[in-house]
Amino acid sequence: MTSQTPNQAISVAGLTEYIQALLEQDPILHQVWVTGEVSSANHHRVGLFFTLQDPDNGASIRCVVWQGMMSKLSQQPQIGERVIILGSLRLYPQRGEYQLQVWQVLPDGVGLQALRFQQLKNRLQAEGLFAPERKRSLPVHPHTIGVVTSPTAAAWGDMQKTWRSRYPGLRVIFAPATVQGDTAPQSIVQAIQRIERDRRAEVLIVARGGGAVEELACFNDELVVRAIATCSIPVITGIGHERDESLADLAADVSVHTPTAAAELVVPALADLYRQHQHRIEQLIGAVEQVYSQQQMHLTKMRDRLNRIHPDKLVKQELTNLQWQRQRLLQIVSSQLKQQSQHLKMLREKLTVLDPNAVLKRGYALVRNQNGDIIRTATDVEINEELILSLGKGKIKVRVEDYQ
Repeated sequence: MTSQTPNQAISVAGLTEYIQALLEQDPILHQVWVTGEVSSANHHRVGLFFTLQDPDNGASIRCVVWQGMMSKLSQQPQIGERVIILGSLRLYPQRGEYQLQVWQVLPDGVGLQALRFQQLKNRLQAEGLFAPERKRSLPVHPHTIGVVTSPTAAAWGDMQKTWRSRYPGLRVIFAPATVQGDTAPQSIVQAIQRIERDRRAEVLIVARGGGAVEELACFNDELVVRAIATCSIPVITGIGHERDESLADLAADVSVHTPTAAAELVVPALADLYRQHQHRIEQLIGAVEQVYSQQQMHLTKMRDRLNRIHPDKLVKQELTNLQWQRQRLLQIVSSQLKQQSQHLKMLREKLTVLDPNAVLKRGYALVRNQNGDIIRTATDVEINEELILSLGKGKIKVRVEDYQ
């Protein structure tokens, strides 16, 4: 028994209009992502017509990209490729068929990840997290720095080696973190927060060695990016090798391509400081010699003028003026020498502070094992292990009998 009588039957157009309204007014079908494999394609002057098929069960849907949208696609649909399509469902009453009107085509998998990355980047950029005016300058001569990286990674060892040769005496606060995998974002954020709570670090390095794109995904995580952007101290990122910038790089105050580059950037080289000091000394000596030479020439001119003047009165006046000029010269030279001597003394004191041998000469000792590694805690040694103590003058070899 039918649910309608012939008098209640609707026309084909009426049924088609009803179905069209259901499909095209549905909010999900108005903007839907669909994944599948391109099984056929036909280029036409008005656009590209192709079929998207589900390779698992054979289901398919017809798709169209109008000519005006072709240039906006991330990639062109190619037969045999798996793609992700963004579009809206449309029904054509004349044929009683529906098809997907396509707005965007992305490669399956990587394309969706890239889209999410771009969406997050645009949102954080709109909030101003990457704005140049947020960037802070780095301290010129930091005494204490913070480091967030994996304790087992080669990057951590490379940075320590760089500082030993480049800037001995630097204090480093290390906050170990996982820098790969699902737990990495939270681990990195917690490590950054530990450095902030400590309050001693003047600058922070967030580092990781090179790797595949998926291994560096944690540095595009929103939690990590916000932690870097809102950190209370300047942040340097040294993540991976030559590659595209991560969102963490964009949020940092300074970004470089490797952990070693970050280690070199954060502190000056002691050798460079010494050369600068020597240059200042040479400039000081040159300035004093120039002033002395100029005044000497002036005195010579004054003497020549006095020799050309015979009246006693003028001679006495010139002698008085000469005496005044001589006194003024002495005062100027004395004042400049005093200022430059004070500046030289200050530079020597700064250089002395940076000299590790000065620490040893005050009675301290630098303890190393047979491999040359520095011993910082009692747990780093073993009973009967031989150690070498470097003093202000000379070295002593000792053997460990006990430790506490």
